[in-house]
Amino acid sequence: MIDKTGTDTTQLLKGVLDLAVLAVVRDQDGYGYDILRRLRDAGLEDVGDASVYGTLRRLFAAGALSTYVVPSEEGPHRKYHALTPIGHDLLERGTKTWRQFADTLDQLVGTDRKEAA
Repeated sequence: MIDKTGTDTTQLLKGVLDLAVLAVVRDQDGYGYDILRRLRDAGLEDVGDASVYGTLRRLFAAGALSTYVVPSEEGPHRKYHALTPIGHDLLERGTKTWRQFADTLDQLVGTDRKEAA
């Protein structure tokens, strides 16, 4: 989806969704829809349901997430996702990479350029 600035946010999300999901699950385990809601509440409104569920499956297959089922009296059982030691490591390394990338972009498109225009 292209936002008001002309940026295709779906392309940006593809590159950082794994990191965003790991970050959301870091402090509190969650089931699929709960994780999706937390991502959207954090400001990633354009994230798609299928993208999040695919990311959860991929991170589980990579050993970054474990799962467990919690029975529910109000509906179907929920499959919760939790970080594993591999997931914590991926989150830590991904965070460092993201910060370096963001710092580089800040330098390239920094506020000094806006003020000069």
